[in-house]
Amino acid sequence: MGQLAPLNDTQRIVEWDELPDAVRSIPDNFNPLNEGVFMKHQVEWIKLIHSVDLAAGEKCRRSGITLATAFDDTITAASRKSAGGSNVFYIGDTREKGLEFIGYVAKLAKIIVTAQSEGVSQIEQFIFEDQDKRGESTQQITAFRVRFTSGFRIVALSSRPENVHGLQGIVNIDEAALHKDVRKVIESATALLIWGGRIRIFSTHRGLKNPFNEFIRDIRQGLYGKAAAVFRITFDECVANGLYERVCFMQGIEPTEEGKKDWYLRIRKAYGPRKAAMLEDLDVIPRDGEGSAIPGLWIERAMKEVRPVLRLAFDDNFKNWPVDIRTREIDAWIKRELDPCINALLKSDLHFFGMDFARKGHLSVIVPLIKKLDLSRKVPFVIELHNCPIKQQQQILWYLIPKLPRFGGGAMDATGPGQNLAELTWEKHKNVEEVVFSQAWYRNNMPAFVQNFEDDMFDIPKDAEHESDLRDLERIDGIVKLPKATTENDEGIERHGDYAIALALADFSARAGKPNVIEHNPVPSKQERWDRDDELTPAHKGGW
Repeated sequence: MGQLAPLNDTQRIVEWDELPDAVRSIPDNFNPLNEGVFMKHQVEWIKLIHSVDLAAGEKCRRSGITLATAFDDTITAASRKSAGGSNVFYIGDTREKGLEFIGYVAKLAKIIVTAQSEGVSQIEQFIFEDQDKRGESTQQITAFRVRFTSGFRIVALSSRPENVHGLQGIVNIDEAALHKDVRKVIESATALLIWGGRIRIFSTHRGLKNPFNEFIRDIRQGLYGKAAAVFRITFDECVANGLYERVCFMQGIEPTEEGKKDWYLRIRKAYGPRKAAMLEDLDVIPRDGEGSAIPGLWIERAMKEVRPVLRLAFDDNFKNWPVDIRTREIDAWIKRELDPCINALLKSDLHFFGMDFARKGHLSVIVPLIKKLDLSRKVPFVIELHNCPIKQQQQILWYLIPKLPRFGGGAMDATGPGQNLAELTWEKHKNVEEVVFSQAWYRNNMPAFVQNFEDDMFDIPKDAEHESDLRDLERIDGIVKLPKATTENDEGIERHGDYAIALALADFSARAGKPNVIEHNPVPSKQERWDRDDELTPAHKGGW
């Protein structure tokens, strides 16, 4: 049962039985409504944001701080000016978070402002005019708002403005560590204090060197004076404050100590070997890294629509099947799943691909990429292979490459076990590059990859695991790369930013490839493909 939470403020990992009794036990005759809807830490947060001009909250995930803030903001915006009423602005790192926050407000308004509920709960979408320091309009931003009969409004901006000097009132900056320029947002927002505004900046952490963590340290060191204060809430504190019991209450089930233990351990163990991520997300201990290299806003913007992600996983026994049966199994999968995706490709588009290789531990990911005339990149579909024998990975890849119209080139992971397949593919298709990852490669190529996200040059499929892979890219010692920690999805399959690396390789190939039609060798018959042992190294003859 080890490897759970740190004990108090130390990094020592403890056993379940070492956790405080308040975390492990169930209060007698517990009713979450007896002491009000909110948990202790949510009440304390509301008290804090009324006592200081600049409140910073470092929090664990799903702590309820955003909901508590929406509750307080609804009361504030519904109040007359003489009672402390004010406009409120919410700035999240993604459009969805802004819409979620304004949804909280709309629901709470119906409950809180019962006498004036008519007309206060309708969510409006409008165009927000961003302003520079001189009050001049610089850009138009889609935003959401709820207006109250008090004359005040709550506005959720769908994206972070370059400057927030034109705002006046209360400003909430949620998930600040994930904004693309945290420091600039904080500097811009401080101008609100001149006319009596208040600022709340709250977020989970994203690395020791993230500007949000530096901001927290500066406040603790007294650099912002008495007008600023830091609030901290961990997952264990949330549990001690009744989080599990409220989950049971919402689900209509009876809380028990055994159920609480199973629930707690399940959440902790969901991080698998990613202890640094668990300590950061749940225990508010920032990991040793410089934070996400690609802001969530850019990733979300790049994910234009849902497109096919062909996921193929095998058990350990598949490699023991006879080669001809494995081949037929893959041929059937190709015809059923892959061919429809290939047939949908336009013959006039220039195509590349990137492949991040893995045999068993992680995923092999193949990312076809279309390079448009305006140099933008589009990913029409993605192939993910788990625990797939090398021979079958070769079968799928070598089937795909000649089918890509106007094939301009590819780039393959040739580090470690991926070297053999990359070399064989290079021998067959000379415009496929073998990439051996190194500090120099990341330093020379990842800045252009990140820049394409910033410039909105990517059009990639919507996929939660791909989003997670891209968010895993960090700036470590000034270089964009993956940390050593891995993630694990709901099926127990480990990921290590595999899609992010495959996409980066495809982008690298598109920058290095020549924009002309490449002649291909004819596709050999199935018998020819798998009976020619001379194309395999001696170590692989006789089975993979």
